[in-house]
Amino acid sequence: MVELAELIRRRAAAGERAGRGSTRLRETAVSLGMAGPAVALYTVMTVVPVGVAVYLSLTNWNGFSDALFVGLANYRHLFADPDSTHAWYVTAAIAVVGTIGMVGGGLAYALLLKGRSRSNSFFRALAYYPHVISALILGYLWAAILGTNGAVNSTLAKLGIGPVGFLFDEHLALVSLIWVIVWAGFGFNVVLFVAALQTVPAELLEAAAIDGASRWQTNRRVVVPMIAPVVTVATVLNLVGLIRAYDLIVSLTGGGPAGSTQTYSYLILARSFAGTKVGYATAQAVFLMVVSAALALLVTALRNRQDQAAAG
Repeated sequence: MVELAELIRRRAAAGERAGRGSTRLRETAVSLGMAGPAVALYTVMTVVPVGVAVYLSLTNWNGFSDALFVGLANYRHLFADPDSTHAWYVTAAIAVVGTIGMVGGGLAYALLLKGRSRSNSFFRALAYYPHVISALILGYLWAAILGTNGAVNSTLAKLGIGPVGFLFDEHLALVSLIWVIVWAGFGFNVVLFVAALQTVPAELLEAAAIDGASRWQTNRRVVVPMIAPVVTVATVLNLVGLIRAYDLIVSLTGGGPAGSTQTYSYLILARSFAGTKVGYATAQAVFLMVVSAALALLVTALRNRQDQAAAG
């Protein structure tokens, strides 16, 4: 009897283990089935194109003939190319100044108009309006305003002031371009920040008011730290977006005068690809992708470190 009971117990234990293994197998199959389409789509839409781009960046393909493997020659040429270096300076100026202007201006605008009123809603919509218009159209619009015979210079001429080279002076053209970029993009940040400001607990604002904090102190010590994650997201989105700025430049300055507003993306699309230097242009694009990803990770890491320091 004892041996029979022991046999039954062993068989029951084996059945239980088999059941657990079967359940785990079904759970794994369900997980793979649910994640499979997403993984396949990501592979087709991202991994494969990036892999092809990396391969082409190692060739001298011109878009027509056979692609010959040249190793890292395109990357060595990239770092020695003075046009690429100059384009990076222009890109860095636009990305840094533009991000500060769009994020800082958007945050200040949102703090001023965070109240619920019809006038605030109107001015928030007014700020967001340029964002819904194509950048190409905005560029042509501002070219008509700031051009030699544009609205501004025509007004100045009536006042006896000579034409100002907003778009034809090498230094002013870059300033004008950054101004238009900030004007066109800061409304998107206003929407982000207004939505984030609605999540700040009213109890904190009431406590700050009871403690006698001014509006500036409340915004600096309470409101901005509470919406810091949104500020980080806005900073990353604007920074990466401006590094890839292209369409507004095409319609506003065309990269001129004398290449003073020629960004890295413009250089890739308007010169390298147009010049059938597909292999070299792809190397430039891969390098741009790496820099964009590195900057996004850097900003996020700095934000996380600051949050941990504040919490700790």
